[in-house]
Amino acid sequence: MPRDLVLLSGGLDSSTLLAERAKENTARLALSVDYGQRHARELRAAAEVAAHYAVPHLVLDLTAWGSLLVGSALTDPAVGVPNGHYAAESMRATVVPNRNATLLMAAAGVALAHGCDRVLTAVHTGDHPIYPDCRPEFIAAASEATQRGTDSAVTVEAPYVHTSKADIARIAGLVGLPVALTWSCYEGGERHCGRCGTCVERAEALHLAGVLDPTEYADPNFWRSAVGAAEGR
Repeated sequence: MPRDLVLLSGGLDSSTLLAERAKENTARLALSVDYGQRHARELRAAAEVAAHYAVPHLVLDLTAWGSLLVGSALTDPAVGVPNGHYAAESMRATVVPNRNATLLMAAAGVALAHGCDRVLTAVHTGDHPIYPDCRPEFIAAASEATQRGTDSAVTVEAPYVHTSKADIARIAGLVGLPVALTWSCYEGGERHCGRCGTCVERAEALHLAGVLDPTEYADPNFWRSAVGAAEGR
């Protein structure tokens, strides 16, 4: 049976992945990364999700690295988080340079140290247009680099890389994920803003999946207009 390390941000996607792997009894470790992200609230969500599934949870401190990444809305306080549809060109402001390469290579080392043989990340098709380090070819390259760099059989895998956010939300419903524990918003604070790209994506996905959305949004209706504008309505 595989021994999985799941990269857990605390968001809907990675929490669904952890829930699936916990149900299959392959989740051995959940790893979250504190890179000084604006939305550090997600780390608390990750801890709560991991505790819910009784999966050991570790947090890797990369805040010093993150402090050097100026120019990204997620790590630079001087850059505002864009509002609107998640596929809009403005969302490029949320790119954290080489983030997934850094996180996956670090996770591979932790996996080896803890006897895991797979590193799982929950990137999906909605990530492909904006984030190059979420695309299938990058995941394949990261897995090869891990094996070559460690002389081991540890693989990097992205089970949802060809799956839509709405389909991940459907899986969340099927496995009984407590969606209220998860966190998606890129803004700081204690409730979802409802306007940033990831809030829009979350609300739309749960709606399309027919899964009850328990999220408290500061602007609960904005996502509909953002999706409509993107579709030319």
